[in-house]
Amino acid sequence: MKKNKRYKTFFLIVLIISVFGCKENNDFVVTNLTCESLENPLGINTTNPGFSWINKSNRQGALQTAYQILVASNQQLLNEENADCWNSGKIESDSSLFVSYRGKPLASGQFLYWTVRTWDNNGKVTSWSTPAHFSIGLLTENDWRASYIGLTTKAGSRECPQFYKSFNVEDGSVKTILHVNSLGYHEVYLNGEKVGNGILTPAVSQFNKRSLVNTYDLTEKIKEGQNDLILWLGSGWYTKGLPGVINDGPVVKAQLEQLTGNQSKIILKTDSTWKGRISSYSRHGNWRPQQFGGETVNGSMAKNDLILDNTAERSWRPVSLIPVPSHEVSPQMAENNIIADTIKPVSIVALSKDTFLIDMGKNFTGWVEINFPELKKSREIKIEYCDHLDNNGKFVNQLQADYYIAAGEGEETFKNKFNYHAFRYMLISNLNDAPDINSIKAYFIHTGYKMASSFECSDPDLNKIHEMISYTLRCVSLGGYLVDCPHLERLGYGGDGNASTVTAQTMFNLGPLYSNWLQAWADVIRDDGGMPHTAPNPYKAGGGPYWTGFIINASWNSYINYGDSRILEKYYPVMQKWLEYVDKYTVDGLLKRWPDTDYRGWFLGDWAAPEGVDLANPNSVDLVTNCYISVCLDQMEKIAKLLGKTVDSRLYAIKSEKLNQKILDAFYNESEQRLGSGSQIDLIYPMLAGVVPHDQLEEITNTLIENTKIKHQGHLACGLVGIPVMMEWATKSNHPDFVYSMLKKASYPGYLHMLENGATTTWEHWGGERSRIHNCYNGVGQWFYQSVGGIQPMDNKVAYREFIINPQIPKGVTWAKTRKESPYGTITVNWNLSDNHMNMEVGIPVGSKAIFILPENVEEVISNEKTIKTGSSTSIIFKSGSYKVHYSLNQ
Repeated sequence: MKKNKRYKTFFLIVLIISVFGCKENNDFVVTNLTCESLENPLGINTTNPGFSWINKSNRQGALQTAYQILVASNQQLLNEENADCWNSGKIESDSSLFVSYRGKPLASGQFLYWTVRTWDNNGKVTSWSTPAHFSIGLLTENDWRASYIGLTTKAGSRECPQFYKSFNVEDGSVKTILHVNSLGYHEVYLNGEKVGNGILTPAVSQFNKRSLVNTYDLTEKIKEGQNDLILWLGSGWYTKGLPGVINDGPVVKAQLEQLTGNQSKIILKTDSTWKGRISSYSRHGNWRPQQFGGETVNGSMAKNDLILDNTAERSWRPVSLIPVPSHEVSPQMAENNIIADTIKPVSIVALSKDTFLIDMGKNFTGWVEINFPELKKSREIKIEYCDHLDNNGKFVNQLQADYYIAAGEGEETFKNKFNYHAFRYMLISNLNDAPDINSIKAYFIHTGYKMASSFECSDPDLNKIHEMISYTLRCVSLGGYLVDCPHLERLGYGGDGNASTVTAQTMFNLGPLYSNWLQAWADVIRDDGGMPHTAPNPYKAGGGPYWTGFIINASWNSYINYGDSRILEKYYPVMQKWLEYVDKYTVDGLLKRWPDTDYRGWFLGDWAAPEGVDLANPNSVDLVTNCYISVCLDQMEKIAKLLGKTVDSRLYAIKSEKLNQKILDAFYNESEQRLGSGSQIDLIYPMLAGVVPHDQLEEITNTLIENTKIKHQGHLACGLVGIPVMMEWATKSNHPDFVYSMLKKASYPGYLHMLENGATTTWEHWGGERSRIHNCYNGVGQWFYQSVGGIQPMDNKVAYREFIINPQIPKGVTWAKTRKESPYGTITVNWNLSDNHMNMEVGIPVGSKAIFILPENVEEVISNEKTIKTGSSTSIIFKSGSYKVHYSLNQ
């Protein structure tokens, strides 16, 4: 009896363990589901998507050990028994980034649902995630039955036409998807209501190579019976005279489909039966540098813009079929632009009886909305915009202007639609009375990515600089790329992009935006391997090798920050082709000036340095450009190795080694212990690129510090290229005080000089010439996170799967709080230094681990009240979880 009782007890214990072992793990949660790095994307560009998610747990050392994904054509089928597209089963893997679809073949136009659950390292399984969805775009020319349509008008590209068609729907509950391929901007209106929150859509592309498709889910807005669809267009970059523009005015093709299971039925497409008309909006300016103009709104027509009846001012008429040349028509793989914030004016000042200056309080990029009191019919109100006032406090004419033509019927409203401005100040003229301050509001616009970081420290000056950098990058990131300035040029310069990529990708989740931008770079390479300085490349623009090699640097950094190796596979041939072009202009082992072309001019080293720094010095230009090529070769060695191209990898390593020796032989002045012209960038870049032998680093560093102190009075003395080069070098060589001392300078040149002269965004030049909303000096932002915050990525462990924690503390800074959203989750490093006692709070996401680099001579480290290090160790490994760390610094 006793023996049987023991067996029963043992069986009961086993049963309890078994039951609890299978119980869902409530401490381990799956969140943040993305498909191709996008949340619930519509119309993706592949039938083999990559799925990603984030695991969250409050347990130290938690890991994912397995996952299971379900994909179904209907949400009701999204369970293990019925998932009709893919049930992966339990896959033993810790992978949670870009897990490839491996189910039944998918096809263009499908709409699908998916969910995932994971197992942790205790064998416990999570609940199924909240279901997500995605749809596949129209991927081939054969998927389209629609034709391109346009409206012939005297105004051509200046017109913002509307296209209209009624259609009937028998069953309004069926999934209804609209695909729109507009050459120029578009908005969609169904039954009088705007569809989606995207604006200034689509993102940019190189029109002679590619146009983009946006997909909309109309299911919730469609109704049984008659429906009315309006496509409202504006030219934007699709302006006569630019590459790929064959029509004087925007054109569009669109296709509306209803989906039942895996079957689709076209219920509407653009063709010759559509009607078109002009709208209340038109555009002036020719969409060239400093000639982007603005919009004119006819108030008499505006009130009927969504009314389908013909009026005295306009009527519907037949559209034209437009024969658009064959090109790549591909789904947009970046978020749409969104209204990110609403901004109210801070003051209105009357300059004369009918002219008023409005201060919005800060610079931004976007739209304005103004409600006018009753106006006299046909009165033309002019609204001008600028990003700063001159030294006399007067409005600076930056050739940005809108016009409103009054209807003369009660209250009237002006609001932008197919153009935008970058400004702080507005000048409203031909208005009888001062506008009410509450009648004006503006809309801050940028691409709809997510913020992915925060930084704050004990020094208010650093906080103000950091905030200015972060805010500026939001102002210049719209349309699926980063522009140099959003008002004067609007060009995706590779130099400005390279200068800010590490900072921008640290601060924001820009994987999709860079995917779109890199596609544009691949589309603009010439047959001989030559690259322009901007992408898209509508016309000739200035720059140098640091600009043209963006395809290598941005691809590599995107991989490091976001973990998608497919981007390297896709663009590796483009990178190789460009480097072959570099070889053509390499003389005796060093790159020399290549010729200007019809799409590219200039040959710069650094750019936009302060007064007194000779950027054009041939020694400096050649040194900087060749150091840059060395960095490119180093990255290509890593890329080739990652892609399994071992012969290529070794070749690039040899070329890099030979180039570095050539640079040292040609530019090192031993007697003066300097390189090139001895400027800051000429001393720093060779050290960063690995040109300077290890035993000579100290002497070159001493020359740099001494020259900065004496020749430049402790100031920054470099430009667009030099700033990020300096920040990367300072972090890797542990010189936080060198950077900090320069950032603390309030006199010219410097960031505090900008701030003390009213800046809210960074400038194009240290003295404020021309643009004051610019992507030129924003590369300093990486220093806040990687040096002061101490969160440093690793080349061989991407997406912060493993990373370094190594705060480098400038003298005078006593605490910092740093957060970084990685693809695996939230990283936090908060430190506080008081009387040589360091207290830290560290958070490491599930799936990641951190290598904590200890300061010299730290003998004991306490973590969560336990001693975890004694003796001579120089680093500690932290697995996922939260830690409170304490140690003392020796004097």
